[in-house]
Amino acid sequence: MIPYKKRILENGLTVVVNRDRSSKLSAVNLLYKVGARNEDPDRTGFAHLFEHLMFRGTCDVPSFDLPVQMASGEDNAFTNNDYTNFYLTLPVDNLETALWLESDRMQGLWITPEKLETEKRVVVEEFRQRYLNQPYGDQTMLLRALAYRIHPYRWATIGRSTDHIEGATLDEVEHFYRTFYRPSNAVLALSADRDEEAMLDLAEKWFGELQDTPFTPAPIPQEPQQEEARTLVVERDVPATTISIAYHMGDRLSKDFCTGDLVSDLLSGGDSSRLYQHLVKDERLFASVNAYISGDVDPGLFILTGQLLPTTTEEQAIEAFHRETESLKHEAASAYELEKVKNKFEANALFGELNVMNKAMNLCYYDFLGDLELINREIAQYRSIDTERIFEFARRIFRAENSSTLIYRAR
Repeated sequence: MIPYKKRILENGLTVVVNRDRSSKLSAVNLLYKVGARNEDPDRTGFAHLFEHLMFRGTCDVPSFDLPVQMASGEDNAFTNNDYTNFYLTLPVDNLETALWLESDRMQGLWITPEKLETEKRVVVEEFRQRYLNQPYGDQTMLLRALAYRIHPYRWATIGRSTDHIEGATLDEVEHFYRTFYRPSNAVLALSADRDEEAMLDLAEKWFGELQDTPFTPAPIPQEPQQEEARTLVVERDVPATTISIAYHMGDRLSKDFCTGDLVSDLLSGGDSSRLYQHLVKDERLFASVNAYISGDVDPGLFILTGQLLPTTTEEQAIEAFHRETESLKHEAASAYELEKVKNKFEANALFGELNVMNKAMNLCYYDFLGDLELINREIAQYRSIDTERIFEFARRIFRAENSSTLIYRAR
């Protein structure tokens, strides 16, 4: 259980605070409601580019990292398809340093042509190293583009093409900043051993005077229901062929999320899981296997993936995956299996609550989802999943016409 208090400032900034009496550190997390799904299809990668630019300094603070280090703190950030997240940890006595820095760069970012060109080169090089020149690097990008035809989840956070970043102009970048980096498009969370009302007042002090310019975001196109199976075959210079099968499932707040997450653990949660025991150990079809959900806010994907052994044909591998998903439609998981995966989720959730940074980060995330109290209800939701829920999920999701299969063939 994570206790919290929440306040929405007049400029629209949402602030959530938690008193953590067990830590000498304070955590500040600032989530902006902008990710790859908010980008122009012809100018992708901007959300990730801004993750870099936000550390390039403002008119008042030329170096963001230096004051953090002088305050004995650490900072970092990440971007995904749904949002961009900035986080800092530092001693409780230096909490205001973090608030000062974050409020300053929310509206005072100093983007010069030189800074932009530098970060564009960094991002393009990251694109090439991680996705284009890395074995299997473009695998998830290809799978996304196969599974989605309309929704912006069809491209990865890094973007669709290096050309989109290389061609970004200063005017385009500044427009993106003014559009999305605003108080009413952000959630701020603090976790520290400080009085909650005092922390809310500190947030008011540092962010309350910032101006907000309301805007109506463009609606995100929703993916229509897939009506037929899709397959894509590519050949690459990789050590072994891999097979990935993606199935569309519900959004983050639907029952599909918890059920799909639990089912993925039934299939691949360790060496005792079904996929490992059946397809790696017993049948010796795969060198490695995995099952996971994409975890997106909008309707996401349930993904099966595996690396084939040299003696396994592509047809054998695909059929083996189908056998495992078919078994979920009719064969009940044992009480032991269910309890094991439920215990795993609960343990991870409770362990995460011990970390002051996790608390601040999760408070932002669940508020962003639109159901802050879910942070304290989700364990019970996982606990309530029974055999019938799994049957219903498997029969509805694991259908051929709902599948997209990527055969990533070794030359």
